[in-house]
Amino acid sequence: MAKSHFTVVRNQGYGGGEFNTRERHNERKNESYHNGDIIVDRAHLNVHYHQNFRADGTPETYEETYKRLLADGKISEKWLKPDSKIFAELVFDVNSEYFEERGGYDYARTFFDEAYRLAMKEVGGEDFILSAVLHADERNKVLSETLGRDVYHFHLHIVYVPVVEKREYFRQKKGEPESERKLKAVYTQVSHAKKWPLRVPVERDGKTIIVNSYSLLQDRYFEHMKAAGFDGFERGERGSTAEHLDVLDYKIQQDKKRAAELDNEISEKGKTLAEKDKQIATKDKKLERYKNADADIGFVDTVGNRRDVLGRVILTDKEAKDLKKLAKEGVASRGEIYNLQYKVVRSNGDCKQAEKERDEWKGYHQTLHKKVKHYLDAARHSPLAAERMITEIMNNPPERNQPQRTKQRIKNTNYER
Repeated sequence: MAKSHFTVVRNQGYGGGEFNTRERHNERKNESYHNGDIIVDRAHLNVHYHQNFRADGTPETYEETYKRLLADGKISEKWLKPDSKIFAELVFDVNSEYFEERGGYDYARTFFDEAYRLAMKEVGGEDFILSAVLHADERNKVLSETLGRDVYHFHLHIVYVPVVEKREYFRQKKGEPESERKLKAVYTQVSHAKKWPLRVPVERDGKTIIVNSYSLLQDRYFEHMKAAGFDGFERGERGSTAEHLDVLDYKIQQDKKRAAELDNEISEKGKTLAEKDKQIATKDKKLERYKNADADIGFVDTVGNRRDVLGRVILTDKEAKDLKKLAKEGVASRGEIYNLQYKVVRSNGDCKQAEKERDEWKGYHQTLHKKVKHYLDAARHSPLAAERMITEIMNNPPERNQPQRTKQRIKNTNYER
């Protein structure tokens, strides 16, 4: 399924104290940037659609242009409150993949040439534009890493003075109809709130609905670009906050979205690795159990190799304890085998693994039982005698070099005879 591309236009108002901040960022006057994706060496690729200049030919600052418009009477601050927003910024945008798929920089310039024509109509003409610049020097980190090559995020900044026409009338005389009031003056009033009202009545499908003016701006941007012959994108999502976001905030949201997708991928791979680690740990435990079983069988093979003069088996204290332990494990293994067999009978699924473990335990038990069978037979045949023998052996101190001493004792006895 083809990826969807979206057109977005964001609009943000600012107070008089923010001229310098916006100018330094847009005109690349900072020595360093909090946005680490700005590639300073590409600044020459940025395109100015509009700049204002002083008499000596050097560029005016945003604030200088604003004050000049005031002095020339092109704008008015009459009725303006001290904390009002006196300038604003439009940012026209499409996601980076859209331009990357269509030729990159050259296609982006053609696209934003048309977007600038719309911007001039939206703000009321170039007289009210403080600056218009296309940024081509910001690297899209996530997309660059995904595609394995540098991809840049193209977008157009329009800094302007939001104005509306304000009509002032003479005081209404007594009995004078409202329609006959005389016009006193017409002002081009600075007013962000009146330029972009939050509630605008609109007729749709025969009904009057209330719409945010930013949403209508979004509609006009989408429709204008479509009418100009550009396609392959959709309108920015209705009701989203994208219209009000700063460019960096918008990019951060997109990066976070991609990062979340990567986190999900890593999480899924992590679950797979964890499952494999669990399987390996299970196999390691089984291998350790097999090694212990081999050691136990080796021990049983050595038990009973030493006997006294009467042919009785000689056991050390440790050997006797280990032998009892193995005998108990042998009995316990019978119960485990029974439980496994019971589970196999009750199971309706694949029982191959259970049968394999059952056979392993059964083989282990049979081998162990074979090694200790004569001890168990002796205990069943003469339990009291076997108990006395083991008790006597355990009460005596451990014997050392017993085979040699026994041989010497036998030799002396024959000599006396």
